[in-house]
Amino acid sequence: MAALAILRVEKLKTFGSVGGSEAHTARLQDTPNANRNKENVRLLGNSNDSSLEEIVKAKIADATLHKPRKDAVLCSEIFLSASPEYFRPHDSSRAGEWVEQRMWDFANASKAWLQENYGDKCVRAELHLDEATPHIHAYVVPINDKTKQLSHKAMFGGDGRQASIKLSKLQDSYAQALAPLGIERGVKGSKATHTKVKEYYQAVNSEPLTLELDRFAPKPFETAQQLFERIKADPTIQDINHQLADRRRIIEQEKRASQKALASEKLRQQLEQRVAQLEAENFKWREMAEQLRDLPLEDVAWHLGLSLINKEQNRWKGQGHIINIKGSKFYDFSQNENTGGGGAIDLVMHINGCNFRSSVAWLYDRFDEERMLRATRAYVQKHATLIVAEEPTPQFVLPTPDESKWQAVQNYLTQARGLPENFIIALHQRGWLYADDQQNAVFTMRDLTGRSPSTVNGSSAALALESRGTEYQGNGTGDTQSPITYGAFLRGTRGENNSFMGYALGTKRTLGWFYFHLGGKSTDEVQKVVLCKSPIDALSCAALSVAAHSGMPQKRTMFLAADSPRSLPLEFFRKIPAITAAYDNDDTGRETAQAIKELLPQTTIARPQALDWNAQLLEYLRQERMQLLEQEKKKNWGLER
Repeated sequence: MAALAILRVEKLKTFGSVGGSEAHTARLQDTPNANRNKENVRLLGNSNDSSLEEIVKAKIADATLHKPRKDAVLCSEIFLSASPEYFRPHDSSRAGEWVEQRMWDFANASKAWLQENYGDKCVRAELHLDEATPHIHAYVVPINDKTKQLSHKAMFGGDGRQASIKLSKLQDSYAQALAPLGIERGVKGSKATHTKVKEYYQAVNSEPLTLELDRFAPKPFETAQQLFERIKADPTIQDINHQLADRRRIIEQEKRASQKALASEKLRQQLEQRVAQLEAENFKWREMAEQLRDLPLEDVAWHLGLSLINKEQNRWKGQGHIINIKGSKFYDFSQNENTGGGGAIDLVMHINGCNFRSSVAWLYDRFDEERMLRATRAYVQKHATLIVAEEPTPQFVLPTPDESKWQAVQNYLTQARGLPENFIIALHQRGWLYADDQQNAVFTMRDLTGRSPSTVNGSSAALALESRGTEYQGNGTGDTQSPITYGAFLRGTRGENNSFMGYALGTKRTLGWFYFHLGGKSTDEVQKVVLCKSPIDALSCAALSVAAHSGMPQKRTMFLAADSPRSLPLEFFRKIPAITAAYDNDDTGRETAQAIKELLPQTTIARPQALDWNAQLLEYLRQERMQLLEQEKKKNWGLER
């Protein structure tokens, strides 16, 4: 019989309930069905933490804006487990026993699922090993990120149908996380229930059962044969035998029914997948109908290198402009301009400062002919193809290097941002990183198709990113074609409070990326990709990875900067076995990582403890310096003595 995932959610509405639950799960009180010789494990939360009640109070005070309502759910308890068949596949009836590796696989997968779905809202998780089957009690403070208030309803659903739908989706998500272990989802909508511990012990210790067992006791001077004959002839014992036979028959019937239900569940899942396929096909038809309308100005603004700074007002910033988009019209509120226009062509001409012909050519280059024709509308369709044929396709031109500014840029990256000097020097030597005349750090964005021995990705090149005695080597695909540079990401380095960053004019964000490789051999295929928001975050993430492993990763790993799922080379990434979405520890970072995971299911999400990975690197370096100073003090103290 297939092993099934088990998930239940309970509401804790008072701090008394929170304390009572902790008393059981943390074994602060005697638990009759628990084996005192076995030790439980705290998966999340420190063993020397304050009480659960104090932790929940602190979390609510720190993350909410208002005092909780009187009827608010203060904490949500999630019970996670799997049916005994998973833990003890050879004999599920042997309570209290399990295959150790299977137990840890379950525990680690469940812990990862809790962290990915709830982050620091999951304040504690206890793995119970002192009962019949391993299981987890997790405590989540249900804080709504948007309203900054407690809301069990927003997280798990209220009552009735809404709660059933949300719980069902939650069970789908948990089952998907355990699927690699061979654990399946139970039947959707099943009314199966679990026996409460108190009810079980009441049944076991009930007096009628004890009285019936007294019938098996031998009478004075009664032989074994006489006892057997008496029991055999006892009508009450015969009734019990019949009941046991009925029970065995019912169990077999339930087992067969459960197998049929699971088969039906698999069929339902297949039908759901087919429905999803049909919905996707329907979406394509709707997309074709969309071709009759002008291009959305938001898409055009994004390709122009603008960034959305105010979602409610639909306001975009970049290239020296502040653009407000309303439907098919736009307005420029930058300091020196207060102009507007309508349609994709006008927006391109306004931002790029080009004429109509160049605008059409630009749209053709970014959106292909079909969408370019949508933008030009019927009155220019007769001339659009001719314009594209005559107007040369815009080519990206890198900002002019200024070697006299390089030392200042290098100092900023290594001193202010804590990036390894050997990383920076190696990238500069290969032209992937340099300084322009405005003292910006210029990170070049290249395609993924070509590599040559003269670049860090080449088959014979070795980028000397030396760290703890290891060497970073090239990608080594054997391809000698040079990569094409399609853009550049600029990071200001002048002044103490310089926060300038953005894309160089003309950058094609869907064709080029800043990336580099670590670990493995130059001839190895890429086994893992780490995605980060910016080049500095990618370099920070790589430095932390090297520090954590005391050397380069064993497998060939690509670090790539992409600040939006829209710019990802999906076809390339679908062939990569493992992808890590390492984005900022804020709402935008979490949304970006989740969107990537939906596009690429092999993705795992990693979040820094600090706001971003560079801040995490700087904190790591600070702690490392403190340790070195402490060691130096101890050494000097020893010499003085």
